[in-house]
Amino acid sequence: MIELKRTIDAKGHGVLEMPSGTGKTVSLLSLIVAYMKARPGIVEKFIYCSRTVPELEKVIDELKVLDKYYATETNEKGCGLLGIVLSSRKNLCIQRDVKQAGDGAAVDSACFRLTASFVRKKHMTDPNVPYCKYYEEFDLHGRDNPLPTGIYGMADIKTYAKKHNYCPYFLTRYAISYANIVVYSYFYLLDPKIANIVSRELPKNSVVVFDEAHNIGRSLSY
Repeated sequence: MIELKRTIDAKGHGVLEMPSGTGKTVSLLSLIVAYMKARPGIVEKFIYCSRTVPELEKVIDELKVLDKYYATETNEKGCGLLGIVLSSRKNLCIQRDVKQAGDGAAVDSACFRLTASFVRKKHMTDPNVPYCKYYEEFDLHGRDNPLPTGIYGMADIKTYAKKHNYCPYFLTRYAISYANIVVYSYFYLLDPKIANIVSRELPKNSVVVFDEAHNIGRSLSY
């Protein structure tokens, strides 16, 4: 971990190799979160990339444990940072018809048919045109009411979104702009088409971790 800190100090690149089961993830999270809290001007955002949904959720679970530790040790409400996980519409959608559309591509298409600008414009003159009430509510109020600090897995985001009638997917995509910690798939950062939409405004003073980095080439070859 000393070498990891030196790497961050130097604003450089590093490769960390540890055997499975030795606490690599929690060690990384602990050091980088502590670094962010101690030097917020140096590290503005922490991006943690992994490959599969279970791996992403595991990182969120570790962050929640760390957050509780801060709450216990400091008598404050956790680490005082906002951590979120971003996944696909298929994993985050709460609109009944859309989430039942089928695979990821079908869900994306069904979402577009309800949220495209020309569809929303038609709905304004014809109430019979289908639309997504969750997207509309987010568009009206979601950007002005940021997520409170805390660590949010997919279930947490959907619970919060349902409470406020927001679209969880677009809520999370917008939250990337102000969240301190973002956990998502390699694709959101390395695939140019996706990165130009989702990750284009990430600050340069971000720390980026690629977990299981030996899978990057294989993942992006599909």
